[in-house]
Amino acid sequence: MFLVAGVDEVGRGCLFGPVVAASVVIAEEDLPSLLALGVKDSKKLSASKRVKLATQIKQTVPAVGIGYATVAEIEELNILRASLLAMNRSVLKLSVQPQLCLIDGQCQIPNLSIPQQTLIRGDQLSPVIAAASIIAKVWRDELIIRWAARYPSYDLANNKGYGTVKHRLALQQYGVSPQHRLSFVDHLVLLQSQNNL
Repeated sequence: MFLVAGVDEVGRGCLFGPVVAASVVIAEEDLPSLLALGVKDSKKLSASKRVKLATQIKQTVPAVGIGYATVAEIEELNILRASLLAMNRSVLKLSVQPQLCLIDGQCQIPNLSIPQQTLIRGDQLSPVIAAASIIAKVWRDELIIRWAARYPSYDLANNKGYGTVKHRLALQQYGVSPQHRLSFVDHLVLLQSQNNL
């Protein structure tokens, strides 16, 4: 039985909160079971469908791992390296070790002891990477919704940390919270000031 893990991350482009990765392990011959559930790229699914599928995926596969990199790590490392760190942590959390990791994107995960293969647009091309994208998205959304009560000014329950108009206006009015990525917010302010020239 050849076990493969799909690995994907969410939240790279957010202004607020960690970047989150998930790893999903499945036997190669069981991949059609993910397609039968309706698994596809998380961005092409409604929030309610993602939540339902996340539960079904966890019941179907032998192992799921979640990893994340904090805002402080994103600021220290940069978003790409922080994303790869989150992916590495998600693989390390797996209770079942795969023989191969399929990584969404073009960058391999540094210091990963398991053989890996990158796949550009992997969340669209591979059902196991798509499953990982769903698990990561649902986990991160639930975290941000919990934090929305602590930071009510930023409309987080609706924007999940992305730079919507309401979120950007709230940043201008209230400043940043401890969970905002300062380098992202600074970049946004710089872009806005250049657009106003």
